[in-house]
Amino acid sequence: MATKKESTTKTFVLRVDAATMDALEKWAADEFRSINGQLQWIITEALRKNGRLKKSRQTPTEPSKE
Repeated sequence: MATKKESTTKTFVLRVDAATMDALEKWAADEFRSINGQLQWIITEALRKNGRLKKSRQTPTEPSKE
């Protein structure tokens, strides 16, 4: 029996109020990101700042440190 390879990303539903969504859309546009990309960046930065994510992991929007 073949096993399904696990994805590195997971999908979930997020509900936000209209004012929060408007602010998020503007912020994402200002940073030239999609809303999804902006949310991923916000979450990753919050996790790093709180020591819950390894600091060596790069996000797709970070320049390479080579």
